[in-house]
Amino acid sequence: MSRFTVRKVAVLGAGVMGAQIAAHLVNCKVPVILFDLPAKEGAKNGIVTKAVEGLKKLKPAPLGVPDDAMLIQAANYDEHLALLGECDLVIEAIAERMDWKLALYEKIAPALAPHAIVASNTSGLSITKLSEVLPDSIKPRFCGIHFFNPPRYMALVELINTPTTESRVLDDLEAFVTTYLGKSVVRAKDTPNFIANRVGIAGMLATIKEAETFGLTYDVVDDLTGKKLGRASSGTFRTADVVGLDTMAHVIKTLQDNLGDDPFFASYATPPVLEGLIKAGALGQKAGAGFYKKVGKDILRLDPAMQNYVPAGGKADEIVGRILKKPPAERLKLLRESKNPQAQFLWAILRDAFHYAAVHLADIADSSRDVDFAMRWGFGMQQGPFELWQAAGWLQVANWVKEDIEAGKALSNAPLPSWVFEGPVASHGGVHQPAGSWSAAHARFVAPSTLPVYQRQHFRESVFGAGVVEPLRSGTELFRNDEARVWTLDGEVAILSISAKLQAQLRGLGCGFLPEAMVQPYLESGRLVRKTVRRQNRLSRVCYAWASQPAAAQGKALGWWLKALESPKTRQALLGG
Repeated sequence: MSRFTVRKVAVLGAGVMGAQIAAHLVNCKVPVILFDLPAKEGAKNGIVTKAVEGLKKLKPAPLGVPDDAMLIQAANYDEHLALLGECDLVIEAIAERMDWKLALYEKIAPALAPHAIVASNTSGLSITKLSEVLPDSIKPRFCGIHFFNPPRYMALVELINTPTTESRVLDDLEAFVTTYLGKSVVRAKDTPNFIANRVGIAGMLATIKEAETFGLTYDVVDDLTGKKLGRASSGTFRTADVVGLDTMAHVIKTLQDNLGDDPFFASYATPPVLEGLIKAGALGQKAGAGFYKKVGKDILRLDPAMQNYVPAGGKADEIVGRILKKPPAERLKLLRESKNPQAQFLWAILRDAFHYAAVHLADIADSSRDVDFAMRWGFGMQQGPFELWQAAGWLQVANWVKEDIEAGKALSNAPLPSWVFEGPVASHGGVHQPAGSWSAAHARFVAPSTLPVYQRQHFRESVFGAGVVEPLRSGTELFRNDEARVWTLDGEVAILSISAKLQAQLRGLGCGFLPEAMVQPYLESGRLVRKTVRRQNRLSRVCYAWASQPAAAQGKALGWWLKALESPKTRQALLGG
């Protein structure tokens, strides 16, 4: 059993990403040293100091408590390299320049602790190439660790090994990132842009192309590709603005520079509208303009034909909105058969996503589960591409995609892999089943990880088709009403699941979800924290319970209670004063 413990972390690079990774570490009470170059003027730690101060102004806030910024120890490469010897984990997060990263590795290598894990937060550079400059003693402890921006809020962390990385290193790092940082881990192969950015950016490029094909404006596309499609509310073009159009262009260039033999290579061309915006300095939200521009309280969108900004606010057609509420099989059938341009557009981008994921599965991921998790956790999708495909009817959708490829409607003429139509996947009706998820590289179904960190989880994340019982339907039910369910797994600990809308939960805490007689035995034994009876006792019971009694709203755990207490009115309502 591994005894790896992270007592202190060094983050190399105080740019936006490095500083935010450091912030999330102190959020989780992990001591951190933030390094950067010595400042040319003033105090040598000036670059780091300025970056740490800047954390307090960023939105969304990278720090749970702004004053925790003082817990980040500032350092520079000229004076403080010896501090690296105190660190169990070193995360490099400097600019995406291979030459700069290699030079930094040569500089820090002699100062590293002999047991320390060293990881690069690159978003797409080759981890194997980065490792080549390292001494042989460090190579087994080197890997990639790709946080998604903003790291406090995005669940996904991709871990990437090299041929020389020891397996225990990734096991230890996955346990730390999951347990202490609250992240969801996917292991990716060392291919350009790894999994999420590879599939996600290819999908954004396809969306831009199909939007032009069907003559749709950016605001309409964002309404179609946001919550209505089960994706992040920012849609496509607003997401690009938030990420930064220059950042997006860099990820695209990685595809262009490294995937010349990819059957989808033609679709990696930088869209002219993106080139034009970058040339004009309209880099998105950080520059005040991109595909969108805010003027006062008004949101404007780019009109590429007129090369100016016009009022935004376009919405999906009502009939398309109704189609998107249908079950998956009916939904995709209606989209494909519709004559409505918006419906045709949606079928096109979904078809492109299915096609791309299937063709590249063997190269980029160990299993289809990893692709679906990466897109859910990294791009805010409710279902990954393989999950939606399977839910809509595997072979039917596969034949529709095949017909479009043969008709020249797809982004590439590459055929779907044979495993789509033949063998275990076809006979099981999809890539996910209770035994595991399909691995195109190994030609078999692969079970989820059995690391101890997951064995401790009663209800770990799962995918459609895996046959896992949902938490709200598990255990022995003790009580249920329209607002809550009380149940137990072992007859010892009672679990309260609140099913009311989040906005109603705080109000509901004072209303009494549960009947007195039912909860009294658990209250007396200290096994159930009762938040619904006396306002003054709610938080104190949690704070001073004789045993640890964590509680969280799924997907909204970090800072839920703290956020509630920030409001004086809410604090008064909860605490009675």
